[in-house]
Amino acid sequence: MEAGRLPAFHARLITLTTAERRRLTAVAYSHTAGYQQVIRARIVCDAARGDSNAAIARRHGLTVDTVRRWRGRFADEGLPGLTDRPRPGRPTRITAVQVAEVKALACQLPAETGTPLSTWSCPELAAEAVNRGIIPAISASSIRRILVRDTLKPWQHQSWIFIRDPQFAVKAARVLGLYAREYDGVALGDDEYVISSDEKTSIQARCRCHPTLAPGVARMMRVNHEYQRKGALAYLAAYDVHQARVVGHCSPKTGIGPFMTLAEQVMTQEPYASAKRVFWVVDNGSSHRGQAAADRLARRFPNTVMVHTPIHASWTNQIEIYFSIIQRKVLTPNDFTSLDQVEDRLTAFEHRYNATARPFRWKFTPADLEDLMARIERHEQKEQNLQQPAGCDHQPAALVLAA
Repeated sequence: MEAGRLPAFHARLITLTTAERRRLTAVAYSHTAGYQQVIRARIVCDAARGDSNAAIARRHGLTVDTVRRWRGRFADEGLPGLTDRPRPGRPTRITAVQVAEVKALACQLPAETGTPLSTWSCPELAAEAVNRGIIPAISASSIRRILVRDTLKPWQHQSWIFIRDPQFAVKAARVLGLYAREYDGVALGDDEYVISSDEKTSIQARCRCHPTLAPGVARMMRVNHEYQRKGALAYLAAYDVHQARVVGHCSPKTGIGPFMTLAEQVMTQEPYASAKRVFWVVDNGSSHRGQAAADRLARRFPNTVMVHTPIHASWTNQIEIYFSIIQRKVLTPNDFTSLDQVEDRLTAFEHRYNATARPFRWKFTPADLEDLMARIERHEQKEQNLQQPAGCDHQPAALVLAA
């Protein structure tokens, strides 16, 4: 070698198998893979075509050393060579005790700690940990890494409702039995039907101040934020659980009158008019609450039997599933010039739905209800054992529910 001259580097020869070429091509043109993986795959693909390191570097805006490194690693190790080497990293500055204290803080409600917040965020937790002297300094990113190990997300919340209907188990079992074509332990006949009914209230007509723009290339539908209120109405509907048929009508408001109008619509047409029994599953709204509503319906239509869902258990009423469908498919986004347009759209969708509908696949069975009640009883028994002093008699709350 002549003095003063650097050694010449020869580009490594890259030969790809069919499987390697397919996998590298997929990564090279992926929209979801990491940027580093995409670049490394493109380097190898270009090298397999015989391009020089300098040409590959110019094409992708890289240094020649970078291209040489990944070309060489693939030549030596294949696809595993394109992954990062294990790195020792910086020694941790957060002790196990500090990690435990941060997690304990995240599992407390902010109000209980005197902090005027509704939920914790990572920056707020980091600041609070420093203020409490748990750790001298910590970043929001470090807080997030600590919490993710136990899937802690204190910035999220989920609402729930406690069962407070003393007849919950009895009422829910009766409704679920009807869905399974059974009433009080006796199978329903072919001339007996189950109707699920309710009202969807306060459906507004919001006329947008600018016309809604249809979707286009690389552009979603655009709906103007400003609108004028054109009034509101209620949509009352009855859903045949086993025939998957909906009958409904719109009304300016809810009440006994509109509900009885809906009942008239259903019960004056076949097969319900001549049916042996038609069970109406309703919630505890004011339009059909209590025994008085059941008697009123039975006086007008002697072959009807009103069955109420438990209090605060509208999820047991299948009509709510249909209401969720029209909310997604008909009413969102809300862009109607008048209430007449809302009513026409709901009626047209009702006909469209009835043409192709199939019964909902209801999966919560009476057996599932028994399991739920058993879990509640075990949970409340455990809580009462923890709170009750020794020697005191008590009755489990779950037994009251089933009474």
